[in-house]
Amino acid sequence: MHTPLVIGVLNGDDIGLEIVPAAVEVTRAAAEQAGLRIDWRPMPIGRTALDTHGSTFPDGTLEALSKMDGVILGPIGHQAYPKTAGAINPHPILRKRLNLFANVRPTRSYPGLGALRDDIDLVIVRENNEGFQPDRNVVAGSGEFRPTEDMTISVRVITRVGSARVARVAAEIARQRGKRLTLVHKDTVFKLGCGMFVEECHRVAKEFPDVTVDEVIVDTMAMRLVRDPQSFDVIVTTNMFGDILTDEAAGLVGGLGMAPGLCIGEGNLAMAQATHGSAPDIAGKGIANPYAMIESTRMMVEWLGHNRKLPEAVHAAQLMERAITAALANPATRTRDIKGTATTQEMTRAIVEGIAPTR
Repeated sequence: MHTPLVIGVLNGDDIGLEIVPAAVEVTRAAAEQAGLRIDWRPMPIGRTALDTHGSTFPDGTLEALSKMDGVILGPIGHQAYPKTAGAINPHPILRKRLNLFANVRPTRSYPGLGALRDDIDLVIVRENNEGFQPDRNVVAGSGEFRPTEDMTISVRVITRVGSARVARVAAEIARQRGKRLTLVHKDTVFKLGCGMFVEECHRVAKEFPDVTVDEVIVDTMAMRLVRDPQSFDVIVTTNMFGDILTDEAAGLVGGLGMAPGLCIGEGNLAMAQATHGSAPDIAGKGIANPYAMIESTRMMVEWLGHNRKLPEAVHAAQLMERAITAALANPATRTRDIKGTATTQEMTRAIVEGIAPTR
């Protein structure tokens, strides 16, 4: 019998208190069916942690997470945090300190959900720890500063190491899928920054001769995601471009409730994190779409299965995938944002019953 996978559970804020427990419930059902042992470790984070521990990211949380196999991170509503010392945004700290530099965000259209096209199946791999985001691109201080009242300067950081390692993740995913990789950049303007990113992507691509590589300028990509998204397989890009394009891609297939994500790096830890925010306007109403969080967790379980050579985890992910697809096919078992009538709990229950009908 295998050693249990240790999974940290961080509910986050607002709808996170609804959709993270839904993801755990679905995963628990699949694990029981597949014979996968999981040691669940709830950890404090977000506004609840601020109220109970004096910090949105309490001491000891990061160290504990770094020793786990996986992390489920719910949405963080940091924009609404009070302006106090302990109210920090945990996102960049987690990604940076756990070396989770690649954000894998699939986009897939399911029939009947309101997708603009029914033939979309692509993956955007976004670099996570560099770029324009000021809280990720320097060790100390900030990547933004205002030397005068009328001027603000933002620093964008691109490194060869950062570019190469995210390119390698994307190329490996492309090799497992349709063997097509598209580099998205703006080296027509950012000749040094995007130029370095493109150079490193092409250098890494030589290690994958079976993968066809092409390039698209980011503004052209914004248009082509709408016009011909079915022509893309795996896309790799820098941090801010990826942040914007993945939201656009989500809009093509039903909205941010259909936007899962998995943060991975060079280590053995994976973090399930849906693309969307904490949606405080619908929190507590029981109408949040749990798909993105459940699918993010399924991706984590599958990744851990391959990484740890655990067939039980791979099987559990397969059980989840079939049950999720079945629930999405029925308007009675999907939420209102995707042309359904179900509540969060009803959709979750339908997926669980699709995994283990006798429960």
